[in-house]
Amino acid sequence: MRKTLTRRQFVGAGASAAALALAGCQTTRDGDPSFISNFAEDYGPRPEEKFPLPAISPSVLKPQLRRRRIRYETDERPGSLVVDTSSFYLYLVERNGTAMRYGVGLGRQGFEWSGRANVAWKRPWPTWTPPDEMIARRPELEKYSIRNGGMPPGLRNPLGARALYIFQNGVDTLYRLHGTNEPHSIGKAVSSGCVRLVNQDVIDLYNRVKPGARILVT
Repeated sequence: MRKTLTRRQFVGAGASAAALALAGCQTTRDGDPSFISNFAEDYGPRPEEKFPLPAISPSVLKPQLRRRRIRYETDERPGSLVVDTSSFYLYLVERNGTAMRYGVGLGRQGFEWSGRANVAWKRPWPTWTPPDEMIARRPELEKYSIRNGGMPPGLRNPLGARALYIFQNGVDTLYRLHGTNEPHSIGKAVSSGCVRLVNQDVIDLYNRVKPGARILVT
């Protein structure tokens, strides 16, 4: 049976490392016009997807939470991911002092997590299998348990169009970076601990991140 960590164990294991690393991470020259994205191109419909995605409305995704490349100074190596929970941003570290920045939704109070881990693998249009601790709180989700085969992929699936699975020391943390069918939740603390992005952003992230990439959640 695959080993997993509880949320409390994951937080405790990584909290001190996260606190130390945060001091080395900051953004600069955020207003550089050469890094401004094109909303229609970034967040338009995706008819080619297995489950065609609708466009995101500009009124739903605030300008400061939209994907863009920025100047970024950090000690983390290129290809690493940094999630800054204080600002609702995920950074994909690039070479030459830049990063791709994405707005994210995070865990609500009581479900936050932090630490260092790795992206073990990635899945397009994943099946959702809520963990047993979530089912204990919401028994109606038992029909989607791993015992019952989970929820099939699709536009209503909470993991959205893509998922990146986070492991720590070879053990599944049960946390994911994933898409969402609730774009209005970006920039808010509403989920049960996972990091969510709008589907257009998680597709972009999925295409850029390699399995084994390091992730720091502060």
